[in-house]
Amino acid sequence: MVENRRKVLVGALCSALILSLTTMGHAAASSVKTLEIGYVSPQTGPLAGFGEVDKYEVAQMTTYFKAHPISIGGAQYNVNVTLKDAPTSAAAAAAAQDLINNKNVDLILASSTPDIVNPVADQCEANAVPCITTVAPWQAYFLGRQKNPAKPVPFKWTYHFFWGLEDVISTYQNIWSQIPNNSKAGTIWPNDPDGQAWSGDHGFPPALAALKFTTTNPGLYADGNQDFTSQISAFKKAKDDVLLGVPIPPDFTTFWNQAVQQGYHPKVATIGKALLFPSSVEALGTNGQNLSTEMWWGPTFPFTSSLTGQSAAQLVSAYESATKKQWSQPLGFSHALFEVMAAAFKAAGTIDKTKVAKALSKLKVNTIVGSLDWTKGPVPNVAKTPLAGAQWRAGINGHKYDLVVVSNVAGKMIPVAGKAQALTYK
Repeated sequence: MVENRRKVLVGALCSALILSLTTMGHAAASSVKTLEIGYVSPQTGPLAGFGEVDKYEVAQMTTYFKAHPISIGGAQYNVNVTLKDAPTSAAAAAAAQDLINNKNVDLILASSTPDIVNPVADQCEANAVPCITTVAPWQAYFLGRQKNPAKPVPFKWTYHFFWGLEDVISTYQNIWSQIPNNSKAGTIWPNDPDGQAWSGDHGFPPALAALKFTTTNPGLYADGNQDFTSQISAFKKAKDDVLLGVPIPPDFTTFWNQAVQQGYHPKVATIGKALLFPSSVEALGTNGQNLSTEMWWGPTFPFTSSLTGQSAAQLVSAYESATKKQWSQPLGFSHALFEVMAAAFKAAGTIDKTKVAKALSKLKVNTIVGSLDWTKGPVPNVAKTPLAGAQWRAGINGHKYDLVVVSNVAGKMIPVAGKAQALTYK
């Protein structure tokens, strides 16, 4: 009898303990709150290469924050990310509106060219929602959104990090200086926010004039152009040894194939935007060798994540292992958006939108793309990142093509792996 009573008592105590632990577990789980974050980038359309890495990063960060909630003012927060596709500027604005009106997001992230980040930032500015953007030269982002670019004014809710046209100009110049040329440059500028910025008064024309380059500028062309014969004829007539521009990827593929076929063979071609992705270069076959571009980030960059502790090389390795795809430059910046987001909420100590925006204006944080400082400028709302220059070479690191750093004048901490080489044609 005594033994039976003991067993009943022990059973009751165990049941009570299990119930207590379960209740505590539920209480602990319910005490973790959730941040609602919107993310807008091009998953489809002509700019899809920029957004290819974002699904991976959203998944990685969702898993990370589930295991490591953000501590904000003593409370713990998981992060729920809603990724929205934006193949066009109109779609980007609509995506931001939907996130603001229907998801009641605490903050919006956006990436990939001024075509996408500017309309998203404008929606956030108009609706008093904090916004962090990247992957657009700061001039196109900051000056391109001003009612009067000659008298720019700061924004209250929207903050950006990337390099500027002054950095890409010095990088391109350094690449060209390594390859003998006749100081004659042909330019292919699209009629979009990037093309307008790069070809404007704050872009390449004054810089090329200062370098005493003779420039052939056939004028702005529409994205999606299928016939570049007139531009190619002008470059051939001028005997331009240097080619530069900032076309979207499919347009440069069309241009370069036509240029090679029609006998325009510059000694060096340094192209922004279009030559950022391995797939774009692979599409050119052997004619991709030694094409050059700006390099914002890659596995040899000496920075680590403030969240995961991954080095640039480790993030690249993790991405390639998980996706079976070759890394591309937006990977680091997609990751850094989450670093900046987490740092801003921690600095604010609250999810109050006004205080988060104010924290962003004073934020300093080390990220996987470098040290970011919004108190330093060059203008309000902008923090700069380092930049290098690189050429595409076949058979590097086990890839069909990979980037080799050949210039680091705008980011001297980045190791150079070789000298720039002239283009060859077959």
